[in-house]
Amino acid sequence: MATMMASSGVVARPAAFVGTQLPKAGVAARPSLAVVRAADRPIWLPGAEVPEWLDGTIPGDFGYDPLKLGKDPETLKWYVQAELVHGRFAMMGLVGMLVPELLTNTGIGLPGKGTEWFNAGAAPMFAPTGVLFAMQFLLMGWAEIRRYQDFKNPGSVNVDPIFGGKLPDGNIPGYPGGIFDPFGFAKGDVDSLKLKEVKNGRLAMFATLGFYAQAVVTGKGPIACWTDHLADPWANNVWSIELSKVIN
Repeated sequence: MATMMASSGVVARPAAFVGTQLPKAGVAARPSLAVVRAADRPIWLPGAEVPEWLDGTIPGDFGYDPLKLGKDPETLKWYVQAELVHGRFAMMGLVGMLVPELLTNTGIGLPGKGTEWFNAGAAPMFAPTGVLFAMQFLLMGWAEIRRYQDFKNPGSVNVDPIFGGKLPDGNIPGYPGGIFDPFGFAKGDVDSLKLKEVKNGRLAMFATLGFYAQAVVTGKGPIACWTDHLADPWANNVWSIELSKVIN
């Protein structure tokens, strides 16, 4: 009862006997102490102020934007796509960092066996480096130009100009569907899958930075660093790294 009266803008005072409260007119209402939760939306820090431009509709939006990078709507759309693509590249890159070293340690022979991921460019390739660079430049350039066109004008590149294939109508940038969804995941809980992808992409980007730091400081791959840590956790951990190696 008291809570309802307080929220209605009047302040109640005690009456002569317990259980009854009479409104006192002419007194300014006090701010309500009730905390309204935004539809039970999870945010990065409980009680933190969420920017108005982050309304929870973007996959992976937990209301975190301390630098206000997404205040402009058009810029926010670009950052969403940038994070999505970099997260996907990071997840694929992690597989390329981990699997060859893991297979080498298990005795499976591969081209470039024993070469760490950060020395992969020195391993023998099936073609000269210049040819590989030109191939990557053309193929990646084609794919990125098409992706940028789709971002600027969604659906404008749904038809393949070479092979004549067509992507589903109504798709959105970053989620083309069709041949890019061979297992039909889009027929299920798409929103849940989008959130999982963003979370794993963010984790992969941080893990990639960790692998970079490991390679610079120890000169070893992630599997080797992990086995060293398991062999002697107290001697091989982040705190045992010599700061001079990091600084220099």
